[in-house]
Amino acid sequence: MAVRPRKNPSVGTGTLTTWLPYLAPALIFYVIFMAWPLLNSLWLSFYTGSAGIGRRFVGFDNFIKLFTVPQYSIRYWGAFAHTFFFFFVHLLVQNGLGIVFATLLTGKNLRGREFYQTVIFVPVTLAVLVTGYLWKLLLNPVWSGPFLQRLHLDFLVRPWLGDRLTALACVSLVSCWQWIGIPVMMFVAALRNISDDYFEAASIDGTNPLQVFWHIKLPLIKPVVGMVAILTFVNNFNAFDVVFAMENVNGAPNYATDLIGTLFYRMGIAGQHPVGIPDPGMGAAIATITFFVLCLGVMPTLRASQGRD
Repeated sequence: MAVRPRKNPSVGTGTLTTWLPYLAPALIFYVIFMAWPLLNSLWLSFYTGSAGIGRRFVGFDNFIKLFTVPQYSIRYWGAFAHTFFFFFVHLLVQNGLGIVFATLLTGKNLRGREFYQTVIFVPVTLAVLVTGYLWKLLLNPVWSGPFLQRLHLDFLVRPWLGDRLTALACVSLVSCWQWIGIPVMMFVAALRNISDDYFEAASIDGTNPLQVFWHIKLPLIKPVVGMVAILTFVNNFNAFDVVFAMENVNGAPNYATDLIGTLFYRMGIAGQHPVGIPDPGMGAAIATITFFVLCLGVMPTLRASQGRD
């Protein structure tokens, strides 16, 4: 008579009591700091007023006013357009150069690799307020003008942050300069994870470096490219500190650098000029719309980049 081996109940038959103790800390942290604030913000968007003066249920009135009342709609659509411009600059400049730098850093014949990696990543370790203030000085013609004139670069002496046509582009490029180290780091890790068998086969076929990049490297790091694009999209729609450091919370000059983050701060926390009285309900409505915009952008990008070819 054959004796059947006894199964270990702890292997392959996970129960609630087995895995819940390991999941509970992360679940509690997520509920308290992520899920609850999100649900509370959704709830708050249907009210007006504050806890001090009393809240009043208004339904969808905050959303209607945000899109129909000129006092709110002009500022919202302006900030929305600026935020998309801010994102596309990061997508093209930061992520595009990130792939180029990562490709160069993973080249076999590159000397001083560690030095270049350090130089690219050092700005990430600096505080945004510090870098923003330094670049604000560098872009100020009063402070940097004499030095540029001595170098015969008079065409660069102009109020870059005081001109509506250049202010947002300058703020966007400074942000790209500071954070480019993160996508470079992720792309370098992805490129180093590609098997050498692909490159050996490509060299046998006589392909050039550009063909190797377009037909081997780029398709194989597609999931990482998609993930970096998603992180860039989410972070840019929450951007606030770089505008605060280089301009102000009003998005100077004349709202030319106003983003969704600065608009939310003025509406829901500090109070919108000229009234100066914060409306947490209107701020929550802006945050709620931003949440759904992020979902609409993240889900198809994640599906396209992570799906199978």
